[in-house]
Parts: sequence; structure tokens; C-alpha cells
Amino acid sequence: MTAQNSATLPSTIAVPGPARGAATGTLLASLGVIAFSLTFPATAWGLESFGPWSLVALRSVLAAAIAGAFLLARRVPLPAREHWAGLAVVAAGVVVGFPLLTTLALTTSTTSHAAVVVGLLPLTTAALSALRTGARPSRRFWAAALAGAAVVLAFTVAQSGGSLSAGDAYLFGALLVCAAGYTEGGRLARTLPGWQVVGWALVLCLPLSLAGSALGLAYEPVHLTGHGVAGLVWAAAGSTFLGLYVWYRGMAEIGAPRASQLQLAQPLLTLVWSVALLGERLSPAAPVAACAVLVCIAVTQRVK
Repeated sequence: MTAQNSATLPSTIAVPGPARGAATGTLLASLGVIAFSLTFPATAWGLESFGPWSLVALRSVLAAAIAGAFLLARRVPLPAREHWAGLAVVAAGVVVGFPLLTTLALTTSTTSHAAVVVGLLPLTTAALSALRTGARPSRRFWAAALAGAAVVLAFTVAQSGGSLSAGDAYLFGALLVCAAGYTEGGRLARTLPGWQVVGWALVLCLPLSLAGSALGLAYEPVHLTGHGVAGLVWAAAGSTFLGLYVWYRGMAEIGAPRASQLQLAQPLLTLVWSVALLGERLSPAAPVAACAVLVCIAVTQRVK
């Protein structure tokens, strides 16, 4: 994404206004949410073929290869020195921390139970974004965000039978590191194209990912299946690269607090994919929870 000098544009060309930019940002962020909603089912598939450490490392390597190819094809210059610290936060939180911690959690938890982490993620992201950028959303925004998070939390806990699993420590750790990565990535995406933020973060992690792949494959058994390979490919290309690309572009348009509230729908989408792809049973309460979450999202998108 490159800035254009408005003086070189013909006067007959209309420049998109704030409303159109907000609509585009909402659409892009929503596409990111859809891509992310498939992450847990894809990871569950991937674990059929690979160990958790191997799966996370290989996912990062494949995503870095895709990102590196795009960066080379577009001859993108290296980021400025002041951007590298932010890229390191994105890499640690989104490329390494969240995938690793949630994958470890999914070795003992169902996708329904793990969805609690993404149910709480919007609220955590909005809070960290406010602290990082100095933004102060209104009380109505926070009330709607808290209500939506409460609905999602209650729904996902009910889906897991009301008990906490051994993987909860991983899930809450993933929640914190991912929120930090989203917040910093959203900030960087205001000066760098979103796909470059994702691309450079992945490339930054490539040496660690290659080493992790070698160690993981040496110590963890591999049993290749169609589901396992498909899960790995989607987690790498769909969730890690494409999903983050459109997500960061959307956050740059509408801001991290408002974009993060779209993720309130992610656990419910994940449950739908879990039924379709993993054969899990969906609670009759799902339509009620979905309507409540959509109302909360609508409120947060209309207030500042």
C-alpha cells in the first residue's frame, strides 16, 4: 500500500470518504474473523498428523515462505528501524505465542472449550489498545463490550460442561500475548500495509521456526493424513497469513477497539465449523447466544 499525492489525481476522481473507509475496514476485519474461526478446527485436524510443537513450527515456516515470496515479488524494502520493535511484539504474540499456547491447549481441550479464549480476546484487545494508544472509548462502548464478552464466556463455558480443563493456563496466556500482538500490529498497520506487518513478523521468526521444525520432527511422531495436511495448510496460509493480512488492514481503517469487537462472533463461528468439520454437537442455546452477540457488536460499531 503506497500513499499517493492527491495533487496528481484528476479532479473528477472521487476520494473515498470516512464512511466508505469504515465499511471497507469492517468488511476486511470480518473476513479476518472468518479465517480465524477456522483456526481451532484446522489445528485439531493438524494434530492428527503432527505433534503440537512440530505443527506450530511447520505452520510458521510455511506462512513465512508465502510471506517472503510476496515481499520478494513486490521488492518491498526493509522496514524502518523504529518499526522492528513493534514487529517483534507481533511476532512474539501472534506468530509464536498464540499458535503455540492454543495448540498445546487443544491437546487436552475441545475446540468448544478453547473458544473461550477468543471470546475474551476482543475485550482484552480493546483494553490494551486503549492503554497503548491513549484512546478512551465511551462507557456505552465498554458496557456493550463487557456484555458481549460475558455472553460468549457463559456460552463457551456451558459448552464445555461448566468445568475448567488442564489447558486453561495455556488459553489465558494465549489471550494476553495475542491481544498484545493485535494491538501493536494494528498500530503498525497505520504506517505499513497490513500484509507487510504480517510478512515481516513471519520472516523475523523464520530462523526460530526452522529450528523448531527440525527439533519437533525429530522428537514427535508424524502420521500423515488428508485431514492433518489440510489442517496444516489452512493454519499456515489461511489463518496465519491471509487472515492476519485482512485483519490488520481492517484494524487500520476502523481502529483496534472497534475491530476487536467483531471477534465476539468468532467463537460461535468456530462452533459451527466444529460441528461441520469435527462432528461436535452444537447446543440449542447457540442461536440465542448468536443473536445476543450480534446485538453487542452492532452497539459497539455505532458508538465511539
